[in-house]
Amino acid sequence: MDAVVGNRKRSRPELLEISDLIVDFDPVTMARRPVVQAEVVERFRKVGDPRAARIVDAMPSSGGVLDADAVDRLLIRVHCEMQRLSEEFQHGQRVSELLHAMLAAFQQCGIPTPYRIVDIGCGTGYVIRWLAARGEFGPDVELIGVDYNEALVQEALRLGAAERLDCRFEVVNAFAMDQPATVFLSTGVLHHFQGGGLAEFLCEHDQVGTQAFAHYDFQPSPLARPGAWAFHYIRMREPLSCHDGVISARRAHDATTLVDAARQTSFACGMYGTHVWKLPIPRVFHTLMGMRPEVIDAFRHTLGRRSGRLGQLA
Repeated sequence: MDAVVGNRKRSRPELLEISDLIVDFDPVTMARRPVVQAEVVERFRKVGDPRAARIVDAMPSSGGVLDADAVDRLLIRVHCEMQRLSEEFQHGQRVSELLHAMLAAFQQCGIPTPYRIVDIGCGTGYVIRWLAARGEFGPDVELIGVDYNEALVQEALRLGAAERLDCRFEVVNAFAMDQPATVFLSTGVLHHFQGGGLAEFLCEHDQVGTQAFAHYDFQPSPLARPGAWAFHYIRMREPLSCHDGVISARRAHDATTLVDAARQTSFACGMYGTHVWKLPIPRVFHTLMGMRPEVIDAFRHTLGRRSGRLGQLA
């Protein structure tokens, strides 16, 4: 949106996250592409973000190309800090409660097992690992995390093996898997898709066998930006974490934008868990949900007392 200054219009500056620009993958082959350090630094300077430019300029490089191994080690450290945030907000429990209601609704509607839960952009796999360790799902539920970054997936596999968990992680495009997902999940992914890219991403969910999706992301509110700044600068140590955490909150889509984009799919869509209890206090995260229309009534029933958190699905 443009802001009017005097008789002129001033365009809102583009908001970019460092983590989006320091890695590049071919979406078809998953092959990693080299990233030219000077190009990333210059891009941040052009959008008026000198702090991000300094962070990238200080990263190790060789021949002008960012050192891929150093970038991967950095991203693993950043995801460790993100895991602490998820732990403090009890995110695993929140996802588990919603999934159990979904799967119970599928059973009531006679949808055959196995149910495949696929976490898109899983990083080091915190959500899937939490579900495998504490979610109490039966053998008819498969827990799968997918990501483009092989280093993050390898770390997720290492942690899953160390914790002796029944789940798996893959370097693969979530929408090109041999077996389609029953439910797609993500956390902090939607704001990375801007403009028409958001609807395009959601429309890829229309696969045979996919019954629902639940995407968690920052909820815009007057408290979101100062809250994100305070939390990240108090709790995070990596400069990239502090920078991208605040930018993520600023880039987050409001409920209207999310639902409008999701309704271009064949799912009935709406928001879940936007407020704390029934108070006018916004949650840090809100959830964009989509379900096949024939499952909605059963889902409202299996949600039980939490059905009040579910907005209108249409």
